[in-house]
Amino acid sequence: MKSKQAESEKKITEEQLKTISRQQKDLNALLTNIGLLEAQKHGLLHQIADVNKEVEEFKAELQSEYGNVNINVADGTYTEAEKEVV
Repeated sequence: MKSKQAESEKKITEEQLKTISRQQKDLNALLTNIGLLEAQKHGLLHQIADVNKEVEEFKAELQSEYGNVNINVADGTYTEAEKEVV
């Protein structure tokens, strides 16, 4: 029968333990970075939604003032939009 002392003496090498520790540290750092990136991504997606809402509201303002037009964003000129044939 094995004694508890003999079982507790079973160890991997110091180098193997260092390798495992380094790998776990690297993995945890990567997972933390992924979490931070996901949080940033989430915030940016909300910002995109806000800007898209602003764009749609401003398009509605322009449409009420100028009608259905295509605007050249380089110089501000506009032309009447072609009517879709259904």
